[in-house]
Amino acid sequence: MRPTAVVTGASSGIGAATARRLAAEGFHVVLAARRVDRIKALADELDGTAVPCDVTSDTDVAALAAAVGDTFGTIEVLVNNAGGAFGADTVQNGKLTDWSWMYEVNVLGTLRVTQALLPALEASGRGSIVMISSTAGLDVYEGGGGYVAAKHAQTAMTGTLRLELCGRPVRVIEIDPGMVRTEEFALNRLGDQEKAAKVYAGVEHPLVAEDVADAVAWTVTRPHHVNVDRIVLRPIAQASNYKVHRVL
Repeated sequence: MRPTAVVTGASSGIGAATARRLAAEGFHVVLAARRVDRIKALADELDGTAVPCDVTSDTDVAALAAAVGDTFGTIEVLVNNAGGAFGADTVQNGKLTDWSWMYEVNVLGTLRVTQALLPALEASGRGSIVMISSTAGLDVYEGGGGYVAAKHAQTAMTGTLRLELCGRPVRVIEIDPGMVRTEEFALNRLGDQEKAAKVYAGVEHPLVAEDVADAVAWTVTRPHHVNVDRIVLRPIAQASNYKVHRVL
């Protein structure tokens, strides 16, 4: 019987790439996301299970936990990938609605799913929780205040959870990507295709979703006594959140 992995935000980008990679590693993948058509198509491709889920909804997350419990009983891996950025305003001009959305999705959404699925992870005797955070959770940059604040909170929650689970059979892994070019992240954040393209302008090889998925797969396939606390991933052109080599 294949071990079970749950991936949130699995309809596109890093989530979809992670689902594909974990399926290739032999996991039965439960794909959770809001866009039902996308996760159903991917679940069919991977012989997985699609569960519609908005991580900001208590009802949806409870339904996800019930579906996992009723079908599988236990799970070995949870990848908390659902999240995102919205807007690039300064702190002075930041919109409270944007900041609230980012905190609700990145922090409280991760909290909801983790709380709901932790019993099934612990019951497996070899659980792994993977938090897809960001280098924005490790350092600040101008125009990123709301996202930086949310990701710092997610990083703090991750470290706290690792302390609290010490001695229990669940490891906690944090993966912090830097510049990753996906089909939607920058576009959703900036709301404009031209502005989104400028984020990656002149960067010959930004990370892609499969690079992050590769890191996820490596961490969860280590012997279970090995906890990879944190992996920071950046393209070679990016030395920090605010220093990027561009060929223009």
